[in-house]
Amino acid sequence: MKHHKCRKIKGLLKTVIAIAVPSAAAYISGREDILKNIRNEFTSVGTVESTEASPNIREHIKDITSPEDMLCGSLILSEGYGIKPEIEQGEHFLELQPPLEMVSDTVGEVPYPNEWSGGGQIIRTTFGEYIGDSFFSLENGGQVNNKTDIPNEVLKNECWYLPNFSIDSLDEPLVLIYHTHTCESFEPFVRDEFDVNFNFRTTDETKNMVMVGNAIQAELEAQGIGVIHSTEIHDHPSYSGAYDRSRATIMPILEEYPSIRVVLDIHRDALGDDSCAYQPFIRVDGKEAAQVMIISCCDDGTMGMPNYMENFHFACNLQQKLETDFPGITRPILFDYRCYNQDLTNGSLLIEVGSHGNTLEQSQYSGQLIGKSLGELLKTMCKE
Repeated sequence: MKHHKCRKIKGLLKTVIAIAVPSAAAYISGREDILKNIRNEFTSVGTVESTEASPNIREHIKDITSPEDMLCGSLILSEGYGIKPEIEQGEHFLELQPPLEMVSDTVGEVPYPNEWSGGGQIIRTTFGEYIGDSFFSLENGGQVNNKTDIPNEVLKNECWYLPNFSIDSLDEPLVLIYHTHTCESFEPFVRDEFDVNFNFRTTDETKNMVMVGNAIQAELEAQGIGVIHSTEIHDHPSYSGAYDRSRATIMPILEEYPSIRVVLDIHRDALGDDSCAYQPFIRVDGKEAAQVMIISCCDDGTMGMPNYMENFHFACNLQQKLETDFPGITRPILFDYRCYNQDLTNGSLLIEVGSHGNTLEQSQYSGQLIGKSLGELLKTMCKE
């Protein structure tokens, strides 16, 4: 915690100096253009709707006039998020083959493009901490975006609880990974524009969410954690009904492997509109990783999910573990009235790994970070 606080203080001092020195120079010289450039530095980041694209992003960005506007919670185009310095730290991870170098034997009906055009702007940014009535911070890092009627104070008390499941042994499968929206995909590499003719979907499992799930699985298994990874496609040829189909996939798996404690539905977000796409990232060990968002669902009394708070306990533990290991990797936990099959276990979460503006490698690397932190968290819970 001391290191975390020092990092925040250093970041604040850097920000103050970055603003104060040029501002003073501008005041002395009367250079309005310098002041304008300073303002632009702090108004280039927007936020967007969590799982739906917002059509009014550019209009909201034009309305930003000061850094305070971005941190007050009034400019939430998505579920949150602001500015935070990029982080570098030393870690060792498995060497995975880059997704663009992978060749799949199961490309399927919707191949990943091999030629690219442009037309849409990619906005590279780092979302940070947000201030607003729906947001509160967790003790060991990260935030919660409370979109429910439950008071923040109640949730603050709940977030102290440990996950509501126990682990007797690491010998049996503990984690189930699956993908309701299996075909969701990403940018091929870092560039200024995205191809407006690409809908960021592919049945090629080296370029869709299966690739991210494989990265999570690899890091977990490297720590001796048993994993079942379902690569079934649930959103093609029909997108509608994907959650019903993914439910039908995972229920028999849960019956066959009662040792499973954690169930992760791995997605990617969609931050942007027809003209721009956000690429939220940080750097870990000098390598870019897509920022991630955990979704923990709440029951409004109509979803048959009375134990939803148990999933929230797990979400808070994982969020803080990720932030402790890789500061800045997460966007706030979205706690909202949704279901997403989280009634099936008390360790069920949906994780948005990056957005469609992120690259394949950024998202694969984030999968590794998730797997590393999750594996370490589960090992601390094992009774052996």
